[in-house]
Amino acid sequence: MKTNPTLRQQLAAPGLVIAPGAYDGIGARQIEQAGFGAVYMTGAGTSAARGYPDFGLLTMSEMVENAAVMARSINIPLIADADTGYGNELNVTRTVREYESRGVAAIHIEDQVSPKRCGHLDGKQVISREEFVSKIRAAVEARRTPDFVIIARTDARAMMDLDEAIWRANAALQAGADIAFVEATQSLEEMAEVPRRVQGPCLLNVVPGGRTPNIDLREAGAMGYKLAILPGLVLVAAMEAADAALAQLKATQMPPTITRGVAETFRRFGADEWDALRTRFNAGETMGR
Repeated sequence: MKTNPTLRQQLAAPGLVIAPGAYDGIGARQIEQAGFGAVYMTGAGTSAARGYPDFGLLTMSEMVENAAVMARSINIPLIADADTGYGNELNVTRTVREYESRGVAAIHIEDQVSPKRCGHLDGKQVISREEFVSKIRAAVEARRTPDFVIIARTDARAMMDLDEAIWRANAALQAGADIAFVEATQSLEEMAEVPRRVQGPCLLNVVPGGRTPNIDLREAGAMGYKLAILPGLVLVAAMEAADAALAQLKATQMPPTITRGVAETFRRFGADEWDALRTRFNAGETMGR
């Protein structure tokens, strides 16, 4: 049972909600233990963890399975990538229900043509305005609990222009979406323009090396953004740390020094609680003899 504030409660409070990205239960637990109030399940990281680039190669079931693992690993809200909703309005309906039933707090659905691509790559296409709004309307009607948050993402900035992206964001909010996600703004000026012109809460996707300039998140909050996700934070940090450790081992044949012991590592994933449970059961068994 999650006892921390729901995502809706966090969004209703003053300030910017920051959700670092992870791709498995380890990263999700680390984000929670670092003191953040929400975790973002990155679709790019989920794809990479299965050996694929972010080219829309994973199925809805694979994405939902990963979201379920991450959601059960933490006691704070999980926001998850749901790509295009994996089909038409009927597929979107099932997508919402599958994520929601796994304990996910929010998903975002985008207007790219399937198979989609990472929002910061070239070669994308978007569906029509009408089809996008219809999908968002289906997603809103499909949820079964009021706490489940629907985020509408548009990639139209890259394919058309910022005006089109803002039109789609506003149309999605009018269709019932809770948050608008204009992907890949290409300057600080465009970044600031989104929350000024979008008539509802806005999400900022922070992708260093991508199309959107890097920014101090305090400045993003001052611009009017309500939610910031950092999909690649844990992925890039883990890859760089692993590359360094492997390079050291290859060069010296001496394993790197590890400061954290085995027991301490397992403790971060609930070992004390599981040991206490086993002790209680064993004590009860002894008393019954």
